[in-house]
Amino acid sequence: MTQTQPPQATQAPQENSPSPPRTSPESAVPDSPGPSMGRLVGVDLARALAVFGMYVVHIGPPLSATTGVASWIRYVADGHSSVLFATLAGFSLMLLAGRREPKTGVAGRQAKARIAIRAVVLLALGTVMAMEYGGVIILGFYGVYFLLALPLVRLRARTLAIIAAALALVTPQLAFALNALLTPSVQQSINAYDPLHRLSDVGLLDLLLTGFYPALTWMSFVTAGMALGRLDLSSGTVRRRLAALGASLTVAAYGMSLLLAGKGALRSMAEDGSSSASSGSMPPDSGSVSLDGGSFPDLPASSLLTAGPHSGTTFDIIGSVGVAILVIVGATALMDRLPRLRRLAKPVIAVGTMSLTAYVGHFLAQSALSLSAGTDTQRSWGPLLMFVLGATLFAAIWSRFFRRGPLEYLLNTATRPAKHIR
Repeated sequence: MTQTQPPQATQAPQENSPSPPRTSPESAVPDSPGPSMGRLVGVDLARALAVFGMYVVHIGPPLSATTGVASWIRYVADGHSSVLFATLAGFSLMLLAGRREPKTGVAGRQAKARIAIRAVVLLALGTVMAMEYGGVIILGFYGVYFLLALPLVRLRARTLAIIAAALALVTPQLAFALNALLTPSVQQSINAYDPLHRLSDVGLLDLLLTGFYPALTWMSFVTAGMALGRLDLSSGTVRRRLAALGASLTVAAYGMSLLLAGKGALRSMAEDGSSSASSGSMPPDSGSVSLDGGSFPDLPASSLLTAGPHSGTTFDIIGSVGVAILVIVGATALMDRLPRLRRLAKPVIAVGTMSLTAYVGHFLAQSALSLSAGTDTQRSWGPLLMFVLGATLFAAIWSRFFRRGPLEYLLNTATRPAKHIR
């Protein structure tokens, strides 16, 4: 995603942002007793909200050009939409690997092969898009997340939750220390032997540590999503407990950050107006306060106490996971309890079933329309509304005739060789 965002996905991000459409064989995996379709519809709705949040960041006015409610919407979308995508990407991995019960034997090996193929395709697609549009494309990062998640796909929810918590507590400090050791000469030496970096300026070092969505810290979100995928979200009790957990994480993380770091603790990167207008992406070296956006050896240790979007700190990770949980649980509850709303929201839900198409499509559309969104001079929300309505209309019409979005269909086709694994 880019985004700042980008994605997975999950369907493209499903897969990104990445995940298979709820009607696809991958998502129709055996579930626990009586899982409701409303649960998966709720996940699709959450994914659609992540897509629209991404559009807000990539196409809407920068935070510095907004006031009132518009400013609040812009701030919430910044960072949180990409985190929601990453969390849903982890959830989608469980749709492939076995929802409540992990697939084993031949089925398990085939599931892992499908995930690995998706990872390679996303990495390739992300590299090609970075070559074409520049900036930070999240799809390549998703490919790395999926590969790193392969050893975890058979773990239980509790184990996954513990791993996610451990990653959130340890990796930001580790990333800070490693970035401090990475001098420009060391980075240049590593990048000189990296074919990915020569192709798109986004190499393995960026994908793992110094990029805008480095796997080192962002695997916390993916693993948390995998833990959610193991739970029965159709259960009211589970949803209530998750809602309480999400609220507690959000309040505790942001509250502690404000207490320890003071006034600037929640400062958004968007306040710098540093979004790339041409690609809807955030440059990794924008000079903003971020531990996971490029190499910042001169940052003071006190920056580890902040919790602003994309700051990459423990407080940011925990608070953002809390927000993602609240959105997923809230969307699930709404779709389960309000069938009339579910019918009305069907066009929006359709966007969530083809989020990879929506993600890649908005780059193509921006390029074709020569839009320069996200700059300090732009103050109109018109382009954003046009993209939201356009994506919704396209998804609604397409879903009436096809089970998957265009890119989701191609991605699914690419994974078919996995059925020959024995």
